[in-house]
Amino acid sequence: MISLPDFKEKQLLYIRAERGVFNKIKFQNDNIVFSKDDKIINRASCHKVFAVFVLGDITITSGLMKDGIKHGVSFFFLKDNFESYANFGATAEGHYLLRMRQYALSEKQELTMAKAIVGNKITNQCALLKERKLTKGMYKDMNEMFTTVEKADSHDSIRGIEGNASRRFFGEYFGSINWVRRAPRAKQDIPNFLMDIGYSMLFNCMDSLLRLYGFDTYKGFYHKLFFQRKSLACDIMEPFRSVIDKQILKAFNLGQIDEKDFKVAGGKYTIEFEKSRKYAELFMEAIMEHKEELYNFVQGLYRHVMNDGKHEFPEFKIGK
Repeated sequence: MISLPDFKEKQLLYIRAERGVFNKIKFQNDNIVFSKDDKIINRASCHKVFAVFVLGDITITSGLMKDGIKHGVSFFFLKDNFESYANFGATAEGHYLLRMRQYALSEKQELTMAKAIVGNKITNQCALLKERKLTKGMYKDMNEMFTTVEKADSHDSIRGIEGNASRRFFGEYFGSINWVRRAPRAKQDIPNFLMDIGYSMLFNCMDSLLRLYGFDTYKGFYHKLFFQRKSLACDIMEPFRSVIDKQILKAFNLGQIDEKDFKVAGGKYTIEFEKSRKYAELFMEAIMEHKEELYNFVQGLYRHVMNDGKHEFPEFKIGK
């Protein structure tokens, strides 16, 4: 496991491999070194990096994999649309006691945890609406949905409430940018495309933290078991989605989103390769602003699973 003081010093690193040249990353003297055509472009101390996102084709060394895992650095390799196609990183797979407790959670315990995670998500959505001084009636409706979550008696009921709350939230919060609807992975417009990028980066960071503690990230308590889905990472990122939502609206309001940076191919929005760094950094900045809260949440989850009688389920508040 990594301590909070150490984690506070960590950063996310983004590498964009240039087309038509020989791109390579390797470990050298405790540094992650990025080179093009054997010329060193940049380097970063492995002690300061938590995760590396690599966009484009690149060559890696066996030493990079060995030392990356040794120093707790996770690597994510991304397609041009920012979808991750491969990754490797440190994990505490041998923590059998944690996993036994994780697998032994009863249906009642999982339902209670699901209520907490969705309630937390709705609370943060309410906080964003209140922050923007939006419709009081809408804010009241969202609070009523939070109360309904607490009374839910099944996962299906919670999912229905969450879906309704999110639809209402998106329509109200993003109304100023001509919001249509949330369409995951469809990339039907720029806001949805940016959400996919931001949520994916958040998901990968959360998954890396969970694995450092030894969790089986395929076993969730709200998102149920599904082939090849890291359900626990999906669960734990829910309250933190508001971080990405807030950053997207902020970027639009500050004029940081330029339609000329995007193009449409096959009915889906994508980004010009040369502009990718700009948008990756937007989300890395937002995530790193809340890295202490991310750490504390996962640590709180660990303590709760190990002893729920002593430790309450964690909570993240976007306004804090």
